[in-house]
Amino acid sequence: MPAYNAAKTLEATLAAIPQGLVDELVLVDDSSSDDTSAVAKQLGVPHVIRHEKNKGYGGNQKTCYQKALSLDADIVIMLHPDYQYDPQLIPAMAHLVATGLYPCVLGSRILGNGALKGGMPLYKYFFNRAMTFVQNILQGQKLSEYHTGYRAFSKEVLTSISFMNNSDDFVFDNEMLSQIIMRDYKIGEISCPTKYFAEASSINFRRSVIYGMGCMRVAMRHFLHNRGILRSKLY
Repeated sequence: MPAYNAAKTLEATLAAIPQGLVDELVLVDDSSSDDTSAVAKQLGVPHVIRHEKNKGYGGNQKTCYQKALSLDADIVIMLHPDYQYDPQLIPAMAHLVATGLYPCVLGSRILGNGALKGGMPLYKYFFNRAMTFVQNILQGQKLSEYHTGYRAFSKEVLTSISFMNNSDDFVFDNEMLSQIIMRDYKIGEISCPTKYFAEASSINFRRSVIYGMGCMRVAMRHFLHNRGILRSKLY
């Protein structure tokens, strides 16, 4: 659980996680200005790590995955603690990984037409769809979206890609998917209802534009590397 100022939503998120399935919970607090770490400990999260200096969304995930792997996890699921994604999908996502059908599973907000109904801003929906179209062409995929923050991975996937070489910013997610695609791992998707509300994490329009440009760079770099035109340390 990569957390930043999630004190108000953490309890609801934890309460919705299906009991008896999850063996370990790891929360990394990326130097929040609220009481995220204290609330997490009070609610009984067994592994709470706090960055004393903000490392960014990608830097937060790096700590999350390193800790999960140190616990010898077979399946690792990233769930945002802002209650934007539905934790009740954890069993379905874990099942797809555990059975070997898909070593990577994404909770897609686009499948099932739930994004706009859940409150996704229209401009974000439009750019999500447009970028995904281009990314699919450049990376040879047919994913419904590359921009979800709800993801499940097998241990094999996490140990075979060099995610520590990725950005510490939001584009980390897209670099990670690019690495997974480059290694020919199959990626499954499951429809995920999502909620947008005041306490849910989100980036503003300016950061969204920067993020979008970064995603396009990743897709183009993937395309060029895959054809032997340009070599990248990501792969």
